[in-house]
Amino acid sequence: MGLGDKISNKAQEASGKAKEGLGDATDNEKLQAEGAADQAAAKTKQAGEHLKDAAKDVFDK
Repeated sequence: MGLGDKISNKAQEASGKAKEGLGDATDNEKLQAEGAADQAAAKTKQAGEHLKDAAKDVFDK
């Protein structure tokens, strides 16, 4: 996984946590859901990148 991808995914995850927290604080269910969705998308991207890294390690040996 490239450093840029890692930073982007972590930023998206952090943004999602912030949105979800703000939604919790303001009882805004839509914002809570958006935040949770952003976090899920970031984690999915991270998992995909980890799979690519693992496959690359296997085939490089």
